[in-house]
Amino acid sequence: MAAVAAPGRSRRVRLRYVAERRGFLATLLISPAVLFIGALVGVPLVLAVYLSFTDATAGSLSGPWVGLANFRHELHDPVFVDAIWHTFLFTAISQAVVIVCAGLLAHALVHRFRGRWILRFFILLPWAAPIALTAMGFLWFYDPQASIFTWFLVKLHLVSATDHPTWLGTPRAAMSSIITVQAWRTIPFATVIFLAGIASIPQEVDDAAAMDGATGLRKFWYVSLPLQLPIALVAILFGIVFTATDMVVPYILTAGGPFNSTQVLTTWAFQTGINAGNVGEGAAIALFMLPLLAFVTIAMLFFARRAEVT
Repeated sequence: MAAVAAPGRSRRVRLRYVAERRGFLATLLISPAVLFIGALVGVPLVLAVYLSFTDATAGSLSGPWVGLANFRHELHDPVFVDAIWHTFLFTAISQAVVIVCAGLLAHALVHRFRGRWILRFFILLPWAAPIALTAMGFLWFYDPQASIFTWFLVKLHLVSATDHPTWLGTPRAAMSSIITVQAWRTIPFATVIFLAGIASIPQEVDDAAAMDGATGLRKFWYVSLPLQLPIALVAILFGIVFTATDMVVPYILTAGGPFNSTQVLTTWAFQTGINAGNVGEGAAIALFMLPLLAFVTIAMLFFARRAEVT
């Protein structure tokens, strides 16, 4: 009996040893998330890659194999070339505004003062509100006849009461308008990340800086900023990815107009692949962002790692 029980007991001991190993437990816990992301992101990505090499049209997820024809066609399309430039402007300018405003807000909100909680609530509200609903609200905000913003400018005698600016009717004003809305909705997310970075700085560092006479701008430049740089780079990375892949704000406010002056890659891919029914070309347009965003992600993580080490 002892000889029979010994192998069974040894197997249970080996199974317990394997189950208690850190690598096995980590793999077991993370596998549901990996499977979910693979099904949610991986399958559509593989399908998009396949469709970009075909002449698929609306109503079908297959078509004749055309190779790189869709990519060559888009590279010779002036609307697509302009959409690349518009995407860069839309992303770079909005994120520059986000980083500056979020940094200032975070450093102001880290101090205790009366009404801080309600101010935090109003700052986080744009991120929590449905973007489609807020974008529809900005359509009224930018309306040339019923705009409350124009009304304030008229009362301040900054614009003429008879010649209202058309915020979404001219190329430069339309681009500025969608950049403003995108920055407005992304600032809360970056502010939260900056607040987490400031809160992670030990109090001993502030005390040592105060003893060395580093206050105000010198303290921010030589003490706070280097310590917040890794998490700031993460905020920039998320902001770039969110903005470059977002189509809600440009599509609802301008739909790429006027005269394709606010056409970005996401809106052009949607209009080509869904509205026009050229699924293969739409997939090819969308995939143009993949290597660019992958390069930006790798570069930002590399610099974040170096900043963390140093």
